[in-house]
Amino acid sequence: MESEKDEEPKYRKDHRTDTYATRLVDKTTTWQRKVSRRGTAKEKTQPAGGLDETPIPDAPPGYTVKITFHRATSLPMADLNSLSSDPYVYSQLHTSLPSRHKQDPHMRFRTPTIRRSTDPVWNCEWILANVPSTGFKLKARIYDEDPADHDDRLGNVHVHVDSLHDNWPGIKEQQYKIKKRMGSKRAYFIRGCAAMFNRNVEMSGKLVISVEILGKTDVGNNGGRIWTVGPCAWSRHLSPMIGRLAGTKEPGQGKDGRKSERYNFQANQFQLAGPVPPPLYHRYVEFKPFIAGMFTATSLRGRILNRALHHQHGRIYNYDRTTVYGSFHSPSKDMTTQFLNLVHHDHGGRIFTYVMTLDGMWRFTETGKEFGIDMLSKHTMHADVDIYIAFSGEFFVRRLKSPHKEPFDSGQETHPAAEIDEGPPHADPPSDPAYYALYVDNDSGTYRPSAKLLPLLKQYMQKNLPGLKVVTLDCVADAEKMGKLKKEQRKRKKAEGKGTIVMQDDGSSLSSSDEEELDERMREFNHGEDRASAEETKETKKTKLKKDIKESKLGWRHGDKKEREQREAHEDMDGNEGQDQSERPATGELRQEGAQMVSQERQDRCG
Repeated sequence: MESEKDEEPKYRKDHRTDTYATRLVDKTTTWQRKVSRRGTAKEKTQPAGGLDETPIPDAPPGYTVKITFHRATSLPMADLNSLSSDPYVYSQLHTSLPSRHKQDPHMRFRTPTIRRSTDPVWNCEWILANVPSTGFKLKARIYDEDPADHDDRLGNVHVHVDSLHDNWPGIKEQQYKIKKRMGSKRAYFIRGCAAMFNRNVEMSGKLVISVEILGKTDVGNNGGRIWTVGPCAWSRHLSPMIGRLAGTKEPGQGKDGRKSERYNFQANQFQLAGPVPPPLYHRYVEFKPFIAGMFTATSLRGRILNRALHHQHGRIYNYDRTTVYGSFHSPSKDMTTQFLNLVHHDHGGRIFTYVMTLDGMWRFTETGKEFGIDMLSKHTMHADVDIYIAFSGEFFVRRLKSPHKEPFDSGQETHPAAEIDEGPPHADPPSDPAYYALYVDNDSGTYRPSAKLLPLLKQYMQKNLPGLKVVTLDCVADAEKMGKLKKEQRKRKKAEGKGTIVMQDDGSSLSSSDEEELDERMREFNHGEDRASAEETKETKKTKLKKDIKESKLGWRHGDKKEREQREAHEDMDGNEGQDQSERPATGELRQEGAQMVSQERQDRCG
């Protein structure tokens, strides 16, 4: 009996940690299941964003309205030196129509800048379709353009229209008093000082505006959105400084008639006639955790990135005295020709990055790998950090040998990559748009436009650019073909760029880029020659080229007169004893001699 008692198991008393351990095991199992589900869901789904199929809200059709900004009087003086301003009007239109999403941008319009005037005259028209019968609120802000700093606000004007109907009389050149509350204090202080010494100077300015109904908008039963009918305004923005950073050049002609290129970054804006097809509606893609905060400016990091991108957009599309404006009443062949002028036709094998806003504003620049935004997309900057856009990607233009054939028809040749006469790079481009094809793709990681909407984009582009052939490419399905075409574009850009002289307006010393260019030229010159003789030739010709370019840039200004005379005498003793002082080559002759040497090197390579 005692042995049996010894064999019976002995149980340990319960401890309070046993309960916690059981709960911890259960919790761990539950967490593991949740993590596994999340991992599987992330593998199956794509990041949020891209094509948004939200329909346009239903609303009755509205009216087509023309708003005219005529002129302004007695504006404050933002420039102390000239006692004037460089005013323009930036306006937004607000209506009671519901939008697809609250982040959709408002209708915007900007007039050209009038230089050095406190009584500017614009006479700019803005025609909008489908303005609802419930009226609208127009906010017009007057700014002084100041590209070196920031634009000063000169005042605001608000126009309220409670309702629109067939018998509405409209507004005819009505004067609205400019509110000074949000205006620049410095500008009004200068205006006040001028008024103290001149009784004819008024302190309160006025803006003259007209509003007219052109009729009912024919949209069937869907009147849920507003769009810009016209005019189709365009603007070209130039920046030599950004051109040097990006390596982009603008073709031109030197004083001696030779072909030249200048560093100049060109940004373009083109207002296309609406409406933009409703399915063209894309949201940014959240491919990184911080992307949402950047577009919505909700977090600290997001606000910093959002502000930086807005600032960069303002620098790229900067308005200054070099900005060129123009407009067309409606799409026409002249409008297509202007677009071809902005992209320099088929010259240089250029590739452009573009964004199209919901209102049909087409923004594009020539950009490459050497110019971009670290960790961000170029399309974000072009869109001015808009959450929703219509479409984005890249495009390029090619010249066709036969204007009566499509780009991919048998026997059709294009430039690039084939050599076609009667056009760039050896002749002026043909003026007929039928000789050109526009290749558009959806290569944009920021918004990832849907490939199934490319046919709809093609129709819209053909409507706005009459006479131009349009080809669409899917960056996924047509990746091989698109890569081949863009490779040919880059190859043509590199080849045609070598036959030009790069002009720089500033800098009087031989820079490191000049030395790198000399190294590149000498490497090409020595290609295929014997290694030993190549090293000797390289040092001799490089030294002479560097000396000639340096002396031409410095204009014989390094050293005083005595040192210059000693150097000239020393050079005479080295082998120029018989050469008369008057026969010594001048600065222009040295520059020409250096250019001839480079030209001879290229001819030898081509031969």
